[in-house]
Amino acid sequence: MAGEDNASPEDRTEAATQHRLQQAREQGQVALSREVPALVSLAVLALVLGWLAPMLTKAFVARLAAFLGAVGATDIAGHPGQVFDAAIRAGAMVALPIVGLMALAGAGATLLQTGFVLRPTALLPDITRLSPMAGIGRLFSLATVQRAGKDLVKVSAIGFALWHVLRSALPLLGGAPYWDAATLAFHLMGEIWRVLITLLLAQLVIAGADIFFERTRHLRSLRMSRDEIRRELKDTDGDPHIKGRLRLLRRQRARKRMIAAVRQSTAVVTNPTHFAVALRYDRGSNAAPKVVAKGMDEMAARIRAAAKEHNVPLVANPPLARALHEVPLDAEIPAEHYKAVAELIAYVWRLQGRLPGRGGTGRRF
Repeated sequence: MAGEDNASPEDRTEAATQHRLQQAREQGQVALSREVPALVSLAVLALVLGWLAPMLTKAFVARLAAFLGAVGATDIAGHPGQVFDAAIRAGAMVALPIVGLMALAGAGATLLQTGFVLRPTALLPDITRLSPMAGIGRLFSLATVQRAGKDLVKVSAIGFALWHVLRSALPLLGGAPYWDAATLAFHLMGEIWRVLITLLLAQLVIAGADIFFERTRHLRSLRMSRDEIRRELKDTDGDPHIKGRLRLLRRQRARKRMIAAVRQSTAVVTNPTHFAVALRYDRGSNAAPKVVAKGMDEMAARIRAAAKEHNVPLVANPPLARALHEVPLDAEIPAEHYKAVAELIAYVWRLQGRLPGRGGTGRRF
């Protein structure tokens, strides 16, 4: 945003506006936690292993039994490469599809955090990043220290969780050399599952804390000064002084139109001092009377003055005046006021000699 670099951090005390947040999002500046993809990947791993655990256990038992059965008949020391190649191929056949799913899930979690905003320009080389001085500045920056601190806390938390799990598993696994293949596979899969669940719970806590930290840091980095907010308002909505002047001119024009409409009105209903509503009714063109002008206090006084000047009858009826003041301008009166307004207009017409005697007092529109 123009002029944004001129504001010092001490001046940026105001929360970012919605326009500023949207502008930053379009530029790729979003609150992005690296721990969320790791959490989602671990969750996918747990789901896949939970779904495939029986099948994987059977396959592991079969391979382990075959391997242990061939130990005495095979010269492992003479052919170590073949043994390791077979083990790697067997593990890869199981691991690669799971790793692929975890990678896709992590990428999806990252896109979800950014709101699926892709910025291809971020892939272009940036020459400024090759500057040794800029690299040293980033190395010793506050952001680097914060990331190092977060990583240290994360490693400590996960390490403590794993130590707590493995400490109880080591005595049990001490008898592994005396187990058969099925028993060994059962206990190993059980401990792997415990480790995975522990990692998942620890990562859940870490990701939640990291989301809060990154969002707070992101909003703090986008704070604005009051001068920046004023400039943004001018750029997006126009100068407030000009807008206020335009609103005043519109009100003045609306009042002039209402005063002009009073001249052609049939009658003005008054409070008699606080409200004034001008009605116009033409039996040839209107189904019901219309509210052509209305106002309170000062505006009501101007309507009454215009009515007196142009010989428009003034009729005091406080309840009706207050009720008709709620009717929008140039709108026909509601049906519930037909009888009261019909009697009022009939009264006015009799005064003007347009109705004989007392006829028409009950007229409906």
